Amino acid sequence: MKTLFILNDPPYGTERSYNALRLAGALAKRDGETVRAFLMGDAAAVAKRGQQVPQGYYNLERMLRALVLAGGEVGVCGTCLDARGISESELAEGAAKSTLSALADWTQWADKVLVF
Repeated sequence: MKTLFILNDPPYGTERSYNALRLAGALAKRDGETVRAFLMGDAAAVAKRGQQVPQGYYNLERMLRALVLAGGEVGVCGTCLDARGISESELAEGAAKSTLSALADWTQWADKVLVF
């Protein structure tokens, strides 16, 4: 099964991006599953490198890295990055600047699309 996750919410302040990455990571570990995540809007900041959170608090950069290590792919809306002043060199390991056209391709590729 091929699943695409589209994240829109900021990394912190709500738990939507956190829950999306939890589910994406769980799916990516299963046999026969291929997972892609596309970050757009405020979710572009989910891929910001160097996140420091209080002890005991979840860290979305680490969760994103775990998804990539499990074989997942991560694209980040380039327009959304530019609007937030985040350069490509500031992206977490495994995250790549992407486009709406690439998201359209990923949407056609997917068997399931989950939007958070």
